[in-house]
Amino acid sequence: MAAHRLWPGVCRLFAMGPELGSARRAYSAFQAFTEVLRLPSKQLTKLVFPLQELHGHFVPGSRPDLHLNIFHPSLEDIARAESFFTASARNRIEYLTSAVRLDHAPDLRHPEGHTKKINFYKVGKYFTLADMPGYGYRAPEDFVDMVETYLKERKNLMRTFLLVDSVVGIQKADNIAIEMCEEFALPYVMVLTKIDKSSKGHLLKQVLQIQKFVDTKTQGCFPQLFPVSAVTYSGIHLLRCFIADITGNLKTNGFQFS
Repeated sequence: MAAHRLWPGVCRLFAMGPELGSARRAYSAFQAFTEVLRLPSKQLTKLVFPLQELHGHFVPGSRPDLHLNIFHPSLEDIARAESFFTASARNRIEYLTSAVRLDHAPDLRHPEGHTKKINFYKVGKYFTLADMPGYGYRAPEDFVDMVETYLKERKNLMRTFLLVDSVVGIQKADNIAIEMCEEFALPYVMVLTKIDKSSKGHLLKQVLQIQKFVDTKTQGCFPQLFPVSAVTYSGIHLLRCFIADITGNLKTNGFQFS
C-alpha cells in the first residue's frame, strides 16, 4: 500500500484497503472513538495499542525492545485522526480511478486519491491511498513494469506499507517487496495483519521474529511494527493516526524521531 498526500500523497504497497474498512469486525468504522475511550483500560490498550498489550505478556526483565514509543500518540491525537477517515458531506472517501500502466495514474500533485492493477482512493481533501497489486507467484505479468516504475517515479509518495500475514510471518514473496523498497531507498512500514487468527503464543513468536528481521536485515523500514485486525479492528485507530501524521495532515507529539 502506498500513500500520497493530496498535495503529496500516501501509498500502500499491497493491501491496506481491506484493513481500513472491513465489514466484519467487533468495532464498526462508524462507531465514535469516544465510545472506544469508555472501554476498561486493558481492553482499550488491546484495541488501540495491540503491540503494547502483546509486550505486557513477556516476563518483566526479559522483555524485548519492540520500539513501542517511536510512534506513541495520545488518545486525543488518535481521536482527532479519526475525522480524516470518517466519511461525511464535507469529507468524501471514495474510489478515484485505476491504472494498469504508470501513465494512467492520476496527477497527485493537487488534492486528489486478488488486485491486478493500482487502485486509487481519495480520502477527503487530504491524501490518496494507492492499493497496489500483490507480489509473488500470483502477481500480474506486468508487475515489475507497473509497480517498480510507480514506486521509483512517484515524487509525492510519502510512505509504502507492506502487509505481512502475521499467521505465517515473512515469506519468500514478502522478501521480494522488502528488497524492492530497500533497493529504491523507500521509507516503508510493516503492517502485521490477521492478528486475531493466531493464539497469543504464536503471535508473540511471530512478532519477535519479524521485529528481529526489521532490526537486523532492513535499513529503510520503520522500526515499529503495526499489528492490526480487520475483524476486531485492533490497531486500526493507531495506524490511521500514523497515516494522518506522516502525510502532514495531523501534527502530533507521537514521534520520538521522524
